[in-house]
Amino acid sequence: MKISTYLTFGGQAREAFAFYQQALGGTLELFSFGQAPDAEQFPAEYHDRVMHVCLSLGEYRLMASDTLPGEFCGGAPYEGIKGCSISLHPDSVAEGERLFAALSEGGQVVMPMEKTFWAERFGMFTDRFGVSWMVNCETP
Repeated sequence: MKISTYLTFGGQAREAFAFYQQALGGTLELFSFGQAPDAEQFPAEYHDRVMHVCLSLGEYRLMASDTLPGEFCGGAPYEGIKGCSISLHPDSVAEGERLFAALSEGGQVVMPMEKTFWAERFGMFTDRFGVSWMVNCETP
């Protein structure tokens, strides 16, 4: 079994995933609501929003979509991404520091990259799209 992370955005999925691909690499696959076979059921102003995006990084996937108006989503308004973090485990401290710098650009650093008792380097931040990340460079 594999577990993948699936994020929900309020209209920024396309921009966020272009940013993530630039920092992480990988292959991007994206479909908008306007590309759906039944696109006419969605409000025209939402046709450019992302119905599904997948960033493939080897055997791992980071996926997401944008929200639609409340009547399409059980009536609940979008409240942002809460209560979880994406945790990266790079193979080297240099790669960890590169990823931390790239992905935290324009965001808010919660804990700078530093040595901890469990890792050679560890850091946390919230990116410019409101997604929480951790970078953990384990002790060799």
